[in-house]
Formats: sequence, C-alpha cells, structure tokens
Amino acid sequence: MVDLTLTDEQKDLREMAHNFAEKEIRKVAWEYDRDATWPQDIVEKAWEVGLMNAELPEEYGGPGLDMLSGCLIEEEMGWGCSGIGTSLMANGLAATPVVLGGSDDVKKKYLGMLTEEPKLASFCLTEPDAGSDVGGMKTRAVKQGDKYVISGSKCFITNGSHASLYTVYAKTDPDAGHRGISAFVIPRDADGVSVDKKEDKLGQRASDTAVLHLDDVKLPKANLLAGEGAGFKLAMETFNQTRPDIAASAAGVMRRALDESVAYAKERKAFGVAIGQHQLVQWMLAEMAIRLEATRLLYLKAAYNLDRGVRDPIVSSYAKAFGADAAMQTTVDAVQIFGGNGYVKEYPVEKLMRDAKVLQIYEGTSQIQRLVIARNLLS
Repeated sequence: MVDLTLTDEQKDLREMAHNFAEKEIRKVAWEYDRDATWPQDIVEKAWEVGLMNAELPEEYGGPGLDMLSGCLIEEEMGWGCSGIGTSLMANGLAATPVVLGGSDDVKKKYLGMLTEEPKLASFCLTEPDAGSDVGGMKTRAVKQGDKYVISGSKCFITNGSHASLYTVYAKTDPDAGHRGISAFVIPRDADGVSVDKKEDKLGQRASDTAVLHLDDVKLPKANLLAGEGAGFKLAMETFNQTRPDIAASAAGVMRRALDESVAYAKERKAFGVAIGQHQLVQWMLAEMAIRLEATRLLYLKAAYNLDRGVRDPIVSSYAKAFGADAAMQTTVDAVQIFGGNGYVKEYPVEKLMRDAKVLQIYEGTSQIQRLVIARNLLS
C-alpha cells in the first residue's frame, strides 16, 4: 500500500514554504501583478532560504530534495502567487535537461552558477511557429569543427529577461523531424545572445516572459546535451519530471481560491443569511474541494513514482491535465461566488482566475496532455 504520510522533514519544509508565501509573497502579489514588475527582492530571499533549486543534486551545490518535496514547495508558492511562484520555480525546468543530459563538467559549471548565487535559467523550446508542433522549429545548430553555431528565435521564455543561462533546443538535422532536434546549454554572455519583447500578459504578470534571439552563437561541443538528435526525447523526459510541479501549482491556486471563497461565503449575506447557507453555493464549494483533493493526490502519485525511478509520462500528464483544468474551473467558480465583487480588482479572485489560465497552456497544453495519455493507452 502506498503511504502518503509526509515525513517530519517534508512537513517542516511545507510549513517554511507556506510561511514564506504568506509573509513575503501574498502581501505584495497584487502590486506586482498590477504593475507587471519583476520580484527581484523575493527571488533573492527565496534563494537565500533554500526554496529555489530544490531538486538540484547535492554534488552540484543543490539541496538534493526529492520530487515530492519540490511539489510541496510549488503548491505553497502557487497559494501565495502563481506568477511569482513560476519565476521562482522555473530554474527547475531549465536545469532538468542539464541534470539528465549534461556531462559532469557541464553540470558543475552551469548548475553551480544557480546554487552559488541567486541566478536564473530559462527553458527555450517554443518558437513563433513551433509551440505544440515541436518538430516545426526553425532554430538551427550547425556543427563547425569543434563548435556549434546556433541561430534562431524562441518566444514565451519564462524569466528570459533575467536569466544567466538558457537550455535551448535547435535542429541539427532539419530534415529529420523530431529526430533532428538537439539540446544545448547557452550562457547569457555568449556573443549573439539577445532578449527583447517582454510580453504584456493576461495573468501571472509578475513572471517575466520574453523573446530570445540567437544570432550565430558559437558554442563548444561540450555544451551539447545528451547527444545529437536526442533533444526531443530529452525535452519529453524533462516534462515528465516537471509536469507534476504544474499540478502542484494548480493545487496551490485552487486552495487559495477555496480559502477566499469559504471566507466570503461566511461573511456575505443575501436573502437574510450568509450565502454559504445556500445549497447552490455549498455545492460549488464542495466541488472546489473535491477538485483540489484529486489534484493533490495525482501530483503526489506522479512525484512518488519519479522518486522511485518509475518514469511513466502518462501519470505526469494525468496530474497536469486534470490539475490545470480543475484550477481554471475552480477559479471561475470563485469569481461566481463573489458575484460582482469577483469581477473587480479590489478582491483577489479575479487575479486567481487570470493566473490559472496559463496552467492549461505552458509545458504542454491540456489538449496535448490528452494526446500523450491516449497514445500511451493505444500503444
């Protein structure tokens, strides 16, 4: 039987993460969202207390926490503000390909950058004409002697304006489809790297999202991850490992929406009683709680599998697809419970609804998750 009881260390970690979210994030989340400003002070504080880079191996300076512990942190960050949480947790997505596919020297150099100072990394896969259709990417990497020369553009890059290094996917064989994709780690200070167009987004506005340009960037061949043509597989292995984090963030958003809705339902009166006394509102609250609990169980299972070496992408897709959709529906319900007040920025639930939407989009849309699930079922 699977035991979902948290260890004392995991309970302490969750409490520390919650206290950080409550004291450092929640009180300023609305201002950062309103102005779409970068939370550098929060990044530095989170790095200092060990809430960033949680799963990086100890031999490269990281805490070496298990996946489940990382998900616990992610839920609390999502509860505080999923936009700021995305900024804090994005290093995990960018570093995972390095952990899985980098040489020991590359890991020491680039993972060490993230653990020695509060620096950031970005994962660079999406292009203007290649989102879900990864095989359609146009960024090229051409081998010239002992170097690769990379040119192209990447869009929707989380932390792109502030990152010190990027994990970038490019075509080494443009005629080989997915099998022609390779992955590289590129430092920000490499000649030919530039960033522009910070996106003005609907939600998660405290998270920086930018466009990355690569103009004949020359890299030593050691910066190739996992070998030529292994990029697509490496990206899928990365998503398998990081999609439970998205489900955990979704759980945090849902928990915050439920907390706010329960408090409001006790306080707000209609027809002479608190609206929480009306059965239709009670039903909505119950549905919100059910979605939250189901999402948490799914991400716990996915993390539990990964921590035991069971790399089953279908379980990670279960957690990501269900969690993202559940968070969207739950935040819509929260706005409905608040009525007209839910539609104005004086109350927190409209922000939660805006923040939740991108959970259905990044790291594989909800539709792509269902394709992953169906293909595994049929294979």
